Amino acid sequence: MIVDSLRLRSKGHLLRHLVLFTRLLRLVGVPATPDQLVDLVQALPLLDLRRREEVKDAARAMLVTSREQATLFDSAFDLFWQAWTTEDQPDDPDNMQIAPPPEGDTDVGDQERERLSEAEAGTDTQNEPESEESLAVYSAEEFLRHKDFTELTEAEVQSVTQLIRHSRWHPEQHPARRKRSAAHGTHPDLRRVLRQGLRYGGEVMKFAWQTPKLKRRPLIVLCDISGSMERYTSFLLRFLYVVTNGLERAEVFAFGTRLTRLTRPLRQSDMDMALHQAAAAVNDWGGGTRIGAALKAFNFNWARRVMSHGPTVLIISDGWDRGDLDLLRREMLRLQLNCRRLIWLNPLLGAASYEPLAQGIQTALPFVDDFLPVHNLASLEQLASHLGQLTHRRAARRRGHLDLPV
Repeated sequence: MIVDSLRLRSKGHLLRHLVLFTRLLRLVGVPATPDQLVDLVQALPLLDLRRREEVKDAARAMLVTSREQATLFDSAFDLFWQAWTTEDQPDDPDNMQIAPPPEGDTDVGDQERERLSEAEAGTDTQNEPESEESLAVYSAEEFLRHKDFTELTEAEVQSVTQLIRHSRWHPEQHPARRKRSAAHGTHPDLRRVLRQGLRYGGEVMKFAWQTPKLKRRPLIVLCDISGSMERYTSFLLRFLYVVTNGLERAEVFAFGTRLTRLTRPLRQSDMDMALHQAAAAVNDWGGGTRIGAALKAFNFNWARRVMSHGPTVLIISDGWDRGDLDLLRREMLRLQLNCRRLIWLNPLLGAASYEPLAQGIQTALPFVDDFLPVHNLASLEQLASHLGQLTHRRAARRRGHLDLPV
């Protein structure tokens, strides 16, 4: 069954694809080991390869060790082997069976491990194109990376959550006030020069230098949790959890009709507990949106506490606003003047037909340095790469004709 679905005409093809499948399982959070794979290969002669569910149940029994992994396994199995159809069953399935090991052979496990190692090496070194009878294996991870958050099934949600948890964030670095010793630098290290001069009777024989230490630029996230953003809120909270626990200096706020700080609830070591406490801390969940009022509350109540060292600010919202547009304009300008870079993330921007027609987004865009999508896992990865590649120079401030109140 599965063998014919991939047009596999030899045991070598099957072994290589089984190796690829176990790699996929490890990527989505199922720690399948080589010994488990050997057990599965030894069990294949006892199975009817024409029956998909029988092979799936056997693979699950060999490779899965917990109930949580079973959901991830089912999703990965269906995606990886989905090329099979009932019309593609072999006419002579007996020719596709894997022969059982010879009787009395006590080194079957070692032989299988050698064959699996050769198959794995073949997947890394084989560069020739596939023959007409071969079919490219579908990548479940690549599929999930580009699938919109609102279209994911329950099993895919767990897989994407695991991928989000393993993501790493490395924002732009900036020179700190403290300095470190260096062979070549921009500042003389007078203390080290005098200390070394004591060896020569107080004479300066060589010069010492120091250079500023580099620190990650702080990151501040303001996330819209209003009713229009409800489809994306659960994934955005997972993203905010990873950002909060992956960076030393990160602040997270949620806003709808009011502003709520979520940094402390999201600092929990357990993701489920952190998300539960964050949800309990928000009182205006799924309500209206007043972006201008929320930004004013941040600028006047929190900016002096968290806006040190020139942070990068992310605003996650679709731009639908029922508040005062003049207030939004003033507070966007104030926020832009106080941060290193202002980035607006819009989940609707991932659609090819999207146009920023909402009044809120039209009012805010003149003060935004980067306008980016945040609708799938690939967009989050692009954002992480973008934050690490920000230049030290910034576009000129667009003050316009606004006068900020004192």
